[in-house]
Amino acid sequence: MDEELYSRQLYVLGQRAMQRIQGASVLLSGLQGLGAEVAKNLVLMGVGSLTLHDPHPTCWADLAAQFFLSEKSLGRSRAEASHELLAQLNEAVQISVHTGDITEDLLQAFQVVVLADCKLEEQLKVGTLCHKHGVCFLMAETRGLVGRLFCDFGENFTVENPTEAEPMTAAIQDISQGLPGIVTLRGNTKRPSFYDGDLVIFSGIEGMVELNGSSPQPVRVQNGSLEIEDTTTFSRYLRGGVVTEVKKHKTVNHEPLDIALLQPSVVAQNPQEVQRAHCLHQAFRALHEFQHRHGRLPKPWDPVDAEIMVGLAQDLGTHTGTKEEWLDDSLLRTVALSSAGSLSPMASILGGVAAQEVLKAISRKFMPLDQWLYFDALECLPKDKKHLPNPKDCHPRNCRYDGQIAVFGTGFQEKLSCQNYLLVGAGAIGCEMLKGFALIGLGVGTNGGVTVADMDHIERSNLSRQFLFRPQDIGRPKAEVAVTAAQSLNRDLQVTSSTYPLDPTTEHIYDDNFFSRVNGVVAALDSFEARHYVAARCTQYLKPLLEAGTQGTRGSASVFVPHVTEVYKGPASAAASEDAPYPLCTLRYFPSTVEHILQWARDEFDGLFSRSAETINGYQQTPTSLSYMENTHTWTLLQQVMGVLKRRPQTWQDCVEWALGHWYLRFHDGIIELLRRYPYDKVLEDGRPFWSGSKRCPQPLKFDPNQDMSFLYVLAAANLYAQMHGLPGSRDQTALRELLQLLLEPDSMYQNSISAPTFTPAEFGPEQLKGVLEDWRKGPPLKPLLFGKVRPQWE
Repeated sequence: MDEELYSRQLYVLGQRAMQRIQGASVLLSGLQGLGAEVAKNLVLMGVGSLTLHDPHPTCWADLAAQFFLSEKSLGRSRAEASHELLAQLNEAVQISVHTGDITEDLLQAFQVVVLADCKLEEQLKVGTLCHKHGVCFLMAETRGLVGRLFCDFGENFTVENPTEAEPMTAAIQDISQGLPGIVTLRGNTKRPSFYDGDLVIFSGIEGMVELNGSSPQPVRVQNGSLEIEDTTTFSRYLRGGVVTEVKKHKTVNHEPLDIALLQPSVVAQNPQEVQRAHCLHQAFRALHEFQHRHGRLPKPWDPVDAEIMVGLAQDLGTHTGTKEEWLDDSLLRTVALSSAGSLSPMASILGGVAAQEVLKAISRKFMPLDQWLYFDALECLPKDKKHLPNPKDCHPRNCRYDGQIAVFGTGFQEKLSCQNYLLVGAGAIGCEMLKGFALIGLGVGTNGGVTVADMDHIERSNLSRQFLFRPQDIGRPKAEVAVTAAQSLNRDLQVTSSTYPLDPTTEHIYDDNFFSRVNGVVAALDSFEARHYVAARCTQYLKPLLEAGTQGTRGSASVFVPHVTEVYKGPASAAASEDAPYPLCTLRYFPSTVEHILQWARDEFDGLFSRSAETINGYQQTPTSLSYMENTHTWTLLQQVMGVLKRRPQTWQDCVEWALGHWYLRFHDGIIELLRRYPYDKVLEDGRPFWSGSKRCPQPLKFDPNQDMSFLYVLAAANLYAQMHGLPGSRDQTALRELLQLLLEPDSMYQNSISAPTFTPAEFGPEQLKGVLEDWRKGPPLKPLLFGKVRPQWE
C-alpha cells in the first residue's frame, strides 16, 4: 500500500479497511454529473477496480456538471469519453468500460453496484438482482435542485466499527470480590459513560491482575457502577486501572428497492422534515412516471407540465395507501418546474455522500444510511415569484450551461459570469470549489474572474483528495497548477493564481484596490489563525465569506455576511481546547498510531525547511510591520527557522547548534512544557486519567551524541538547514560527535542557549525582531526544500 498517498485516509479508516477498499470491485452505471462525482471520489480513494457503464451520447446539458466531458465529447458515449481523464487520477485503480447490457451474471462480479441518474425501470431491475445475490446496491439521482440516495446492503450486513469516536474509557476506583464483581468508577458518574451490554476490557490494575488483558466481557450498569463476571476467586483489588469499551459489531437489515419505494421509512428531527421528505419521495416517483409516459422530463418552468406532474404525485399517493400524508402542491410544483436542470453543486453533494456509502459498504466501517436520504436546495430560488424564470429564459442554447439555465434562466447565468471571487486555499476543498466555479461559469465574462491564492506546494499525499493535481505536479505551486487545471475544465474561465499568502505581510498586494474588485471570498484553509484573519478582512471590506472545512468523516460549510449574519467564531487555534479533536493537536501532542507519527514528521520537515524559508523570503521582498506575528502561524515558522541562533547562520557549526537546539525543543523542553500543562497524574472531570486510552504519556529525552537515533537526527537536520541557507554541509560523523561533545560541556556558551531554544513576542519586541529579520534580509534568499528532492537519509 502506498501509505504516503493514502496517509489522510489511513488516519480515519485504518490499514484493514484500506486493504478492503483496494481489493474491491465496483460497477458504476450513469456518467452524467452525479456519476462523474461518484467515479472521481472512488478512484481517488483507491478502489481496486471500477467498471463504467453509460452508452448514452454526450449532449450539451451534460457539460453543466460533468467535468470529464468537454465540447469535444459531444456525440461520444459518456463512459468512453470519461475513461481517459478518470484513469489519470490514480494509476493504481483498474478502470474499464462495459458497453453491453447489465445482466444478472455481470452484477455478481462486483461487491458494490451504483446507479446514477438512471431510469426507474433500470433501478428496480438491478436493485432486485443485487439484493438477491448479496451485492451492495446504491441508487442516486438529482433533478434540478433536489436529489436523493438509496442504499441496500442486504440482509444481516455487519458493521464492524459503527462510529468514528474513540472507545469510551474510565478510571477505576474500586473492584469488589463477588458474584457479580462491582466496578466503581472514579469521578462524576451522573453522565452515562457505559450502557448495559457494552463489552469492556481492563488494563493497569494493581492487585486484581486477573482482569488485565482478559477477554472482552459484557457489563451491566447499576447507579454508575459496572457489574462484571465472578471475581470471587480473584486477587484483592489494590489500586489503579482503566476500563475501556470494546466496540461491538452491529447488524443492519435493508429492504430491496421495490419494497422500500412503496413503504419508505423516514427518519427526521421534526414532523415538518418528515412531511417534506415524503413530498420529495412522491415527487421523484411522479417525475419517473412523467418520464415513462412522455419520454422526457417536464419542460423547464412550463406550468402545464408542472400541473401534470403534481396530479401524478397525488394519484400515486392515493394508490399506495398514503392518503393520510398531505402533499404540498407548491413544493411538488417547484420541483417539477426546475427538474429538467443539471447542477454541478447538487451533483457534488450527492456524489460525495454516495461515494462515502460505497466506502462503508466495502470497509464495513461506520453506520450506513437508513436506506433513504433526501436533499434539496430549493431555497436558492427567489422567494418573490415575480423574479422566477419563465420558459423562454430557460430554453436550451446549445451551450455548456444549458443544465443550469434550465433552473435559473439566462439572466442569472449572465450575473454569474460577471462575478469576481477570491479563493483562498487550493487544497482538497479548494480544488472542489474551483471545479465548481469552472462548471457553473463563475467569472467567465469579460469583467469577471477568479483569483486563487495558495503559497503551498503539491505533495504526494495531496493526490488522493485534490483531484486537480497529478503525479507530475509534485513540487509545483498548488495555485498555479490548480488554475491551469481549472482552465482545462472551462477554457472561458478568467482565473489567475497568486502564491502569496493572505496575511498581514501581503496587505500591499491584497489591498483596497484588490478588494474593491472582489464580490466575495471563499476560504478553504487548514488553520484557524488564517480563517480568523480572512474573516476579519471580509468584515473590513464588507464582503461575503464562504468558509468550509473537514475533519475525518465530518465536514462543515458556513456563510458569513458582514452585519447580516454572525461573525466567524472558530477556535483561536487547533490546540485551543484540550478536548478539541483537531488533527494538528493529535499529531503534535497525542499521537497514537504509526501514521500519526509519520505525518507529524512530514509536517515537521515542511515547516522547518520549506514554509519557514518561504516566510523569510516573503519578508525579504516586502518588509512590513511585525506586530501581527504574535497571533499568527507566521510567528511559529519564524521561531523554528531562527531557533537558538536568533541570527542568520554563517558556518557549519551554526547549523549544528541550530539542529541541537531544535532537538532539545522537540524532545526535551517541549515535552517538559507539555507535562507542565498535562501532568502524568492529571484527572479529567469524570474521573478518567488524562493520559489513558490513545493518549500515552511522553517522557523527556536526554541528548547523547553516542546514541545513534539522536545523533543522526542532528546530522540530518544540520545538513538540511545548511542546504536551505546555501552553506556547505558535512557527513563527517566523527567530527560532528566531537563538536557536539564540546557544545554539551557545562561551561560551553551554547548551554545558555539550549535552556531556552526559542523566543516569544514577550521576550522579543517588534524592533528586536525586526533587527533579527534584517540580518536574514541581507543575505541571499533561502532555498525551500521539498520532501523527496533531497538526500534520502537526511529526510
